[in-house]
Amino acid sequence: MKAFYTILLLIVSNVFMTFAWYGHLKLQEMKVISNWPLYAVILFSWMIALAEYAFQIPANRIGFIGNGGPFSLMQLKVIQEVVTLIIFTIFTTVLFKGESLHWNHFAAFVCLVLAVYFVFYK
Repeated sequence: MKAFYTILLLIVSNVFMTFAWYGHLKLQEMKVISNWPLYAVILFSWMIALAEYAFQIPANRIGFIGNGGPFSLMQLKVIQEVVTLIIFTIFTTVLFKGESLHWNHFAAFVCLVLAVYFVFYK
């Protein structure tokens, strides 16, 4: 169950991270924050990023083999990167209609799947 909870927390964390890092671009496009000064946008993003850390830290603690979890640090990092790119791809294709997936994106995803395979290879 620790592996499941770790991955679930990483997914939630990455949803917040993606909104913190890129959500302000969509809000600017929608004219919600287009008049905000940069420092206000940064503070707004930091507030969202706080929620990211509230899920990321427990995910790493639960999942880390040194705390009784199933994953090494390298495995945690590769899992996190794959989750990040999946969430980012969904975010981009759903919210930013001008963005689309191309063959090279799929080739990169295959490389990431191979990275996951190799990091778990004994």
